Amino acid sequence: MRLVLLILAILLPALAQAQAAATLVADRVVVTDDNRLIANGNVEAFFDDTRLQASEIIYDQHTDQLTIEGPIVITASDGTIVTASQAQLDPTFSNGILLGARLVLSRQLQMAANQITRVDGRYSQLYKAAVTSCHVCQGQAPLWEIRAKSVIHDTQEQQLYFTGAQFRIRGVPLIYIPRMRLPDPSLERATGLLHPILSRSGTLGYGAKFPYFFVLADNKDLTITPYVSAETKTVELRYRHAFANGDIRLDAATSQDTFVTNTRSYAFLRGNFDLRHDFELDFDLEFASDDTYLDTYGYSNKSRLDSGVGVTRVSDTSLFQAGITHFQTLSPTEINGALPPWILDLEYQQRLDLGAFGRLDAIGSADLVHRYGQPNGDLARDVGRIGTAFDWSHNYITPQGLVINSNAGLTSDHYQIRNDTRYEKSGTRHVPHLGLKLSYPLAKVSANGTQHLFAPTFAMGWSKSIGFEPPNEDSLRAEIDSSNLFDMNRFAGDDRIETGTQAAIGATWTRIGADGVTSTLSFGKLYRNHTLADFTLSSGLQDLASGWVLGGRIDLSKGSSLMARTRFDHDFDLTHATAIASWRGENTKLQTSYLWQASDVGENRTSDRSSIVLDTDFKLSDHWDLSAGTRYDLTQGRPAQYDLGLQYQNECVVVDLSAVRSYSSSTTVEPSTSYRLSIELTGFSTGRSGPRPAATCRN
Repeated sequence: MRLVLLILAILLPALAQAQAAATLVADRVVVTDDNRLIANGNVEAFFDDTRLQASEIIYDQHTDQLTIEGPIVITASDGTIVTASQAQLDPTFSNGILLGARLVLSRQLQMAANQITRVDGRYSQLYKAAVTSCHVCQGQAPLWEIRAKSVIHDTQEQQLYFTGAQFRIRGVPLIYIPRMRLPDPSLERATGLLHPILSRSGTLGYGAKFPYFFVLADNKDLTITPYVSAETKTVELRYRHAFANGDIRLDAATSQDTFVTNTRSYAFLRGNFDLRHDFELDFDLEFASDDTYLDTYGYSNKSRLDSGVGVTRVSDTSLFQAGITHFQTLSPTEINGALPPWILDLEYQQRLDLGAFGRLDAIGSADLVHRYGQPNGDLARDVGRIGTAFDWSHNYITPQGLVINSNAGLTSDHYQIRNDTRYEKSGTRHVPHLGLKLSYPLAKVSANGTQHLFAPTFAMGWSKSIGFEPPNEDSLRAEIDSSNLFDMNRFAGDDRIETGTQAAIGATWTRIGADGVTSTLSFGKLYRNHTLADFTLSSGLQDLASGWVLGGRIDLSKGSSLMARTRFDHDFDLTHATAIASWRGENTKLQTSYLWQASDVGENRTSDRSSIVLDTDFKLSDHWDLSAGTRYDLTQGRPAQYDLGLQYQNECVVVDLSAVRSYSSSTTVEPSTSYRLSIELTGFSTGRSGPRPAATCRN
């Protein structure tokens, strides 16, 4: 029979003064005449949140010491586990010596030693220690380990201090480090060296990065990464700062390389802040010293840098947004002064609920386009606009189920133009519009529970531009597809508005299967009374009739889906097609996209274009993962890029190997291949979160 005794609170004055009690559970407990307590047989002792298991415990009241015989297992509330063959401890387990001991931190990092000395409940001093987070097999050296003369674990600072350390792989010593400090697994953020990254670039050659992480405060940190190769000496920087109402992040680098004589650099600063009265501030500032720096070093594949500051406020009935954006081209075929480089915009929307009379949207907006190119014409033109718009809409459903949507509105804009003699210096334009949309949804539920919804739709509208005809700065691309078939205006900006009379017919069929498969199919066609010169040949809008547009989507179980949109001309020849498919299996993920565009000089395409993008992930085993991708130009019959990634991970190491081969569109530039190798030892707080499969022992 086991006895449960609340004894230490009675026999030990020190514990009573600390207002703490210990509980002892054992098969047999004896108190001798000399005030020694002897417990043996399945012994368990509890103090605060610490649990001790042993075969025998002897407590001597005179020395206030516990003599413990193993096997000993001590489990702390923070997940720390200590095992030993023998121990001499005080009753709080805060001070003492453990022999033949092993210390396990956060169920990740294990440290074995001949002796562990506990000091003040804060320090654990290990002598002749072996440290690893790898699974250890009997008679075999772990994949990696650190052997040290001594290791001190500071539980308060959550740090490990090594003296006379050797780093070994499969028992073979590789590096000797007299002294070093590493964070323990319980520390989420710690100043120190992160895992190095080895790389090979077709441009920069072989190189290595050694990132060093600095914890500046609980809300900010800094990572400095020296990058050295045969062609460059680079320092990369990342700074993060979290505030009570937002955060900022700075990514930057500076380089001295063999390609140019000047110092090269870049900086991207991003931030987001919540302001008073529900306003939100966003800014994104981007800089590069030259056109090729970002692409050469793989920091970004942008062809234009866009720096901007914006303020927005969104409520249930209103929207306010204001911003300024600066563009800097990195393309040799563009002139920066003519982009335009500076754009300012301001907009306020207010929605009024008119009850039975529908709703009214009132919009006030302004924008400014500023160039600093040639003295006159497209490369120098500055345009300012201020405008108002009122749009009324009303929805009504008849008793027979016919859905009627009617709308009417008026848009007025005043323009100021400088540095372009082809236009008047100022002018005002008014655009009234009317619209009507009719839809008659039909629903059916099959015997097996499958739901069908078929909605034929007819829409017609009219608008007219009265007064000034401004230059087109913000509506250079427009097209029709199944998503905007019934819209009144398909131009993206304010400078162009679709005018005349138009009518659209189409239908949408939706199926919600009882097996969880959902599919949607939409199709239709647009008619108008006159053509508009601003539409390109491939937009589908250049003729009086648009041709047919078709769009569909199928959603399968487990996140698999297929989406496609196509456009046909009057002879049902394909003019545009896009498709995106994703599939998830037990060990495989696949995503692919396809694009086909007809030639269009108005969009700078002298021939048809067709391309496919494919990305796949394969889980080869519990430890191995493979990823692959490609961008392939079907028109030219050659790839644009291949990438391949291989990852191995177990409980103590993560190895990432990747390769990217890029092909230039120019036949005079040779393809380049880049390799990247990253080796990460887990267990020192920098390890990745989440469980990992452990290696297995083989006989």
